[in-house]
Amino acid sequence: MSAQGDRSGLLVDVLKRAQARGATAADGFLIEEQHFTASVRLGQVDTVKHSRDQRLSLRVFAGRASAAASTSDLSRESLERVVDEATALARVTAEDPHAGLPDPGELIGAVPDLQLEDTTGNEPAPEAKIELARQAEAAALGSDRRIANSEGAEYWDRRARYAYATSQGFARGYATSAFGLSVSPVASENGEMQRDYWYTAARHRAQLEAPDSIGRTAARRALRRLGARKVKTIEVPVIFDPDTAATLVRAVAGAVSGPSLYRRASFLLDRLGKRIAAPAVTIVDDGLMPRALGSRPFDGEGLATRRTVVVGEGVLESYLLDSYSARKLGLRSTHHASRDGSGVGVSTTNLMLQPGPASPEELIRSVTNGFYVTELIGFGINGVTGDFSKGAAGLWIENGQLTYPVAEVTVAGNLLEMLNAIEGIANDLVLRDRTVSPTVLIGRMVVAGD
Repeated sequence: MSAQGDRSGLLVDVLKRAQARGATAADGFLIEEQHFTASVRLGQVDTVKHSRDQRLSLRVFAGRASAAASTSDLSRESLERVVDEATALARVTAEDPHAGLPDPGELIGAVPDLQLEDTTGNEPAPEAKIELARQAEAAALGSDRRIANSEGAEYWDRRARYAYATSQGFARGYATSAFGLSVSPVASENGEMQRDYWYTAARHRAQLEAPDSIGRTAARRALRRLGARKVKTIEVPVIFDPDTAATLVRAVAGAVSGPSLYRRASFLLDRLGKRIAAPAVTIVDDGLMPRALGSRPFDGEGLATRRTVVVGEGVLESYLLDSYSARKLGLRSTHHASRDGSGVGVSTTNLMLQPGPASPEELIRSVTNGFYVTELIGFGINGVTGDFSKGAAGLWIENGQLTYPVAEVTVAGNLLEMLNAIEGIANDLVLRDRTVSPTVLIGRMVVAGD
C-alpha cells in the first residue's frame, strides 16, 4: 500500500469544496484498511473473514463554530453531500472560542520511517494463515493430558493506510501492518474446568512468537488455575502480573487525558507537577519506537509524534492533550489527538510503565503472605474518585512461593493510594501491546473473598 497515493488528493478536493461552501477552515482524516481473521477450534476451521473498509472523517469551521461528519462511501456524490451538510451545520452552530485547527507552523514536516509496514515477502495464502492457528492450538492440546478442550485459536492480520490533510495546504500519509495469533485452551480435572489464553502481536509477521510457544504458554496458564479456591477477606501485598498491571497504567492515561480533565472527571485533576506515585514509577508514552504497535509518525491533527514522560519518578509531568483540550485548559497540545469516527479525541501511542531492577521471582520471594493477580474482571474503576474494585483470579503467595490458585475474589483500593504504595517494579517489560507494564508489587490492598 502506498502511504499517500491519490487519497491525499481526494482529501484535498474535499477540503476545497468545503471552503467553496463557506468553511473558513477544514481538515480531513482518511483510513483505508483490509483485515483478515481465521479461527479454528479443535483443529477444524470455525470462521474465516476478509474485509476492506474505508472511512473519511471531516471537520469544518465557520469562524470558531465547527461541525464534523464522516462517511464510508467515497463516491463523488456521497462526499459532496457530506461536505455540504457539514458546512451548513457549522454555519448554524454556536461558536466555541477553543475550536480550530492547530497552528500550521506546528504541523509535521518530513514523515519519519518508523517501519510500521511489513513489506517483506509475498502474502501467505489463507491456508497458511489458518495453519498457524492450528499449530498454536495443537501445541496447547498436546502439552498435557488435562488440556482436552479448547475455545479455539485465532490468527489475524491488518493492513491500513492513513492520510491527513488541512485546508491550509498540509497533506501527509503513512501505512501500517499488524499481525496477531492467540489461543484459549481449556484445562479439566476432577470435573473442574478452567480456561486461559495467550497471544502474540507485532507490526511485522516475522516478529510473531512461534505458534508452538504460544500454545504451550496458554496451556500452562490454564493448568495453573485448576483447583482454584476463595480466600477469606484480608489486607495483604498484591502483585499484578504484566497484563493486569497494564490496567493501572491505562487508568492513569484516562485520568490525564484532556477530555477527562476539562470535564473535571478525573482523580488527577489539578495535580500537574505534583507527586502522584512512588518514586520508582515512571510512565512514558513514546510514539516513535520503530515497529512498535502504538507508533505513528503524527497524530490525528498532523502534529509530530514524540516521546512524552507522563509520570517521572512519581511526579505527574504531563497531561495527554489534543489541540482543543489544550486550549480549553490553557496549555499546549501534547500531540495526542486521535480520530475516532467524525470527531477528534485523545489517545496514547506506546504507553509504558518503565521497568525496575528486580526480577518477578524476586518480587514474589519478598512477599510472606499475598496475592499474585493474573486476571482482572469487570469495569470497576471510578475515574473521578480513583476507586478501584475488580474481580480477580491468580495464585496465592506463601513464604515467597506461588502456592495454590485463587478465584472469585475482588481486589480493591484507591488508585492514588495504590500508585503511592508501589514497592517494587520488575524487569520483565515486553512490548506485546500498545499499553504495557512489568510486574508490579503494591504493598497493601484488600482482597475480598469469603
